[in-house]
Amino acid sequence: MTRKQRRLVLIGSGLAVLAIAVALMLNALRDSIVFFNSPSDVVERHVGPGTRIRLGGLVKDGSVVRSNNLAVRFEVTDGKSELPVSYQGVLPDLFREGQGVVAEGALNSAGVFTADTILAKHDETYMPKEVADALKKSGHWKDDYAKQAGGGAK
Repeated sequence: MTRKQRRLVLIGSGLAVLAIAVALMLNALRDSIVFFNSPSDVVERHVGPGTRIRLGGLVKDGSVVRSNNLAVRFEVTDGKSELPVSYQGVLPDLFREGQGVVAEGALNSAGVFTADTILAKHDETYMPKEVADALKKSGHWKDDYAKQAGGGAK
């Protein structure tokens, strides 16, 4: 084998190893790229206890229960499935029933999502594209959402 052939084999091998490493990394990050998972996604994917995810949907009407020490329990729904959420801390000012919410945390062994961060809509007219798409997918999209948003989330 000539010196030039050895160099080409070495460069080709290095590129192959690099390509495999990049493919494995992208495969590992595939589920992390999602902005949030709806309750139906969590049920369908059988997310295990302790796995950190972002849960998004609407706060189910009549589900908010406040107790001592800033502890709150509520349910997040996408119209097909509901998932109970527990949170300890100060909620955003705009958090309320029937509004969009994204919670960061993990499921516990009892199937309750234990959130450590709660994000709520920042005003009456904004709806993230992902939330709008999830509502459309579940059949709970209302045409007046687009009117309130000024036609932005169609």
